[in-house]
Amino acid sequence: MKGQDIVVLLKLISLHNEGQRHERGGSNDDDVVSIRGLANSLEISKSEISLSLNRSLYSGLAQKDLQSGRPAANRRALCDFMFSGLKYVFPVHPGPLVRGLPTSFHAPMLQGRLLSQMEYPFVWPHAKGEVKGQAIEPLFKSIPVAVQRDAFLYQCLALVDAIRTGAARETRLAQQILKERLGV
Repeated sequence: MKGQDIVVLLKLISLHNEGQRHERGGSNDDDVVSIRGLANSLEISKSEISLSLNRSLYSGLAQKDLQSGRPAANRRALCDFMFSGLKYVFPVHPGPLVRGLPTSFHAPMLQGRLLSQMEYPFVWPHAKGEVKGQAIEPLFKSIPVAVQRDAFLYQCLALVDAIRTGAARETRLAQQILKERLGV
């Protein structure tokens, strides 16, 4: 399992949700869920996308859609993994003060829901970031760029970071919100 596997699975959920909202059909819309489409939207190489999907299918975090044959995230299994093992498989070690995008409890969807005792927010380092904070390494290096194109993905990955960084109370809140977002 690699960090980009979580990113790819959450992107698949985002694309599925978007497709349901717009009741998409036709071959052009299928391009966004292709390996090439995922690679372009996440700025991850096509070979890494393919390997990620294979790992997720093998582990049961993804399954083939019966109608389209394309990989789809197994939302319940993904939640189980993120809630139970994520903070141990991908631990957070806060780094220096940098400019970046706010994440964890400092991301827009969690702001004001919990009082933070931290002097500086957690951020994903990014050259165009407007917030000064303590750096935490994202699950994959292209996350700061990819989340600027996909608000749902940003929300989910910030919540994942809240699970990775939070104490028990904060983690429970992040899990509850993430479950709602994922429809589990």
